[in-house]
Amino acid sequence: MAAATLLVASAGAGAQDRHAGYYYPPPRTTEIYSARVTPLPESDRARRIGFVTGLTKVMLGANYAPAYAIFAKGEEAEKLIVVGLRDGELNTIYRARAVLAMLTAVARLTPFFRDNVDIEQATFLDLLRLLGFQQVTVSDGASFAHQIAIE
Repeated sequence: MAAATLLVASAGAGAQDRHAGYYYPPPRTTEIYSARVTPLPESDRARRIGFVTGLTKVMLGANYAPAYAIFAKGEEAEKLIVVGLRDGELNTIYRARAVLAMLTAVARLTPFFRDNVDIEQATFLDLLRLLGFQQVTVSDGASFAHQIAIE
């Protein structure tokens, strides 16, 4: 069963995160998520980038401007970053978790998710693990960031 452990970030928590200070402020909190799945053998950098590209295309195709940007970083595109594009949004851990819950609901509608996990139990973080992502950071793009290590 998956479990999450919330940790309050220490003063130097973002020191080894080369994306902190560029795409988002140093994370205030970090969390470890123990996924219910293992990465699929064919999940590689190209698949992760394809996933993010597809998700971005859907978001940009809507009749309204997206509330956040999603992109992959890291040498193997193993880090998912979600940054709010509007002031006052995605600025608390609760809003960050709400976005992840919304993405869980959307993921459960996809054939890929249904074919690879128990959709009643799995979350968006489990989908990310299937794809080989190791970390997700959610930020308001101003002063808040929450980082989740996916194991």
